[in-house]
Formats: sequence, C-alpha cells, structure tokens
Amino acid sequence: MTLPAGSPIHDRRTGASYAAAGVDIEAGDRAVELMKAWVAKASRPEVGGGLGGFAGLFDAGALKAYRRPLLATSTDGVGTKVVVAAAMDRHDTIGRDLVAMVVDDLVVCGAEPLFMTDYIACGRVVPERVAAIVSGIAEGCVLAGCALIGGETAEHPGLLGPDAYDLAGAGTGVVEADRLLGADRVRAGDVLVAMASSGLHSNGYSLVRHVLLERAGWALDRDVDVLGRSLGEELLEPTRIYALDCLALLDAVEVHAFSHVTGGGLAANLGRVLPAGLTATVERSSWAPAPVFGLVQEVGDVGVAELERTLNMGVGMVAVVDLAQADTAVDLLAGRGVDAWLCGSVAAGEGLVSLVGDHGG
Repeated sequence: MTLPAGSPIHDRRTGASYAAAGVDIEAGDRAVELMKAWVAKASRPEVGGGLGGFAGLFDAGALKAYRRPLLATSTDGVGTKVVVAAAMDRHDTIGRDLVAMVVDDLVVCGAEPLFMTDYIACGRVVPERVAAIVSGIAEGCVLAGCALIGGETAEHPGLLGPDAYDLAGAGTGVVEADRLLGADRVRAGDVLVAMASSGLHSNGYSLVRHVLLERAGWALDRDVDVLGRSLGEELLEPTRIYALDCLALLDAVEVHAFSHVTGGGLAANLGRVLPAGLTATVERSSWAPAPVFGLVQEVGDVGVAELERTLNMGVGMVAVVDLAQADTAVDLLAGRGVDAWLCGSVAAGEGLVSLVGDHGG
C-alpha cells in the first residue's frame, strides 16, 4: 500500500526512523563488540554456543558429579545503587553487585552457581558505558565460579532519561538433592557464624541517599574522614560475593543453613531459615559495624530498629553450623580472606530472632 503525501502515518518528506525515535541500533552493535572480551572471561566448560545467539546454552549432562541434581534459580537487581553509579559516571562495579545479589541467594540452599543472564535497560545506549557494566558482571561471575551465558541491552527513550539505566539478572545453580540446605536442618544448639560485609552492599540505598544526599546535602565527591575516602567511593563499594566461600565451607563442616543478609536486615533474613519451635539470639557485642552505618545513623538521626531492618549492619552472610565445628568454620573462612566470627546461637523457643546487647568498639 502506498500512502499519500502528508499522511499522518507516513510523510515521505520527513521519513520516520528508529534512530529518530531515539533507538540507536548501531550503538547497540558496538556495545556487543566491546563486551565480548569480558563475557569470554566468565565461562565454564559446560557452556555451549557463543555471544549473540537467541539463547544461552549450558550442557547440564556434563555435571557428572551430581547423582540427583536439583536446579535452583534466583533473580534480582541492585536497587537504587545505580543512581549513585550514574551520578559518579562509574559503571564498572555495579555489575559485581548484581552477581552477588543473585548467586548468594542460590548458595543459601547449598547450590553451586552455574550460569547467569543479565538485562540492562537504558535511556540511551552508550557502548562504553554498557561494556563497563558488563565487565563488572563478568568479573562477578568469575568470582562466583559461574558463567555469563547471555543477556539483553534494551534502549528505552521516553521511559528513561538519556543517562539513566537499570539492570537485573537471573542465575541458575545446582545442588545434590540430599545436600539441600534449609530450616528443616537447623537444630537447637547450633551456632551462628557471621561473615563480614564489604559495606552497605546493595540494600537500603533509598534510605542512605535520603539521609546523606538529600537531607544532609552532601556531595558524592565529599571526603569523609571517618570513611577514609569520598562518600561516593564508599557508596559504590562492591557487594562481597560469598558463593565460593560458602561452597568451601559446605565441603569442610556440617552446615545446616545459610542466610544471605539483604533487604530486611539481619533478623528478618535469619528468620527465613529458622524453623518453628526454635529461636536465634545474635550478640551485637561480637562485632563493630563499619563506620558508614554509624554515619547514616548519626546524620539522619535514624533509630536502631529502623537501621537494623534496612541495612546489613556489617554482616553479609550467616552460616548456621554444628557447635562442634564452629571454630573450624571460622578458621576456614579466615583462611579464605573472609572476616568471620561466632555471633550467636540457636535454642528452643518461639521462632524469633533476637539481637541483644550493644555493638563492640
């Protein structure tokens, strides 16, 4: 069908195009070329195909070590931490946050992370920026021992500002059926082994930004003495990835459960792996949170309860282990460079998690 000149659908004199609508296909192609080298670093022998296919491929039949494999899957994002990355125009660490949020949820059930896919939505594709984001995702996958087998970069003009973006990821892992972890394994007398966080990780940034950037009016390049660096550098500290450390712990000691401390804080996430009839007590005196947590509390006049149900307060992962092997667990983690300590215990009770005492100095 040929439309007449001046048609509201098509005017030969103006010639509508995808580029004029704000979508740059060539920029997307350049971004793919730039990210190829990074994706190649995040692989495993079981990966099939290559970057650019319609689907990522993984040979599950090659996982010969598993007698009765159960697949586990998780999906997540990084929340409003991306606002800080965009404001600082630094995009090479936010991908590590994404991987941590996904794979460390997988390892909670004892699963070995196998592969991830990612999704990046942006107002305008800047190839170098997209490649920087993917470089962080690939680096995170290497740290987690999993492969990055695919993804999507979508340009959404009119929905997102030119320099705005968001990202999400999905991961798949595998666990031997008879080694599946969970609340049903937790027993009275178990102890809690805390693993230190690297900072704020990727939760609570709406509160942190509200307190420090909006109410206090601090700039991201402001040097903060108590932090020993700029505010922006602190806020962009990548989330620690515990997956390989947790898997090593599983091979060495009797672990009954893991709790990944994300949104909701320590008590709420520990409660997710606590069965009815048992209670957990966490001793605050067993650790001193990093200065950034006290900074948010002091500057924002944030109550302790609000702080503890929003931020991780210095604990990124908790292992629930048999009492007899607690010291072995701490020593193993320390040998892997993870600051770990005994932070509490499990006993018969009402199924609650109690944080008691004051934090150590």
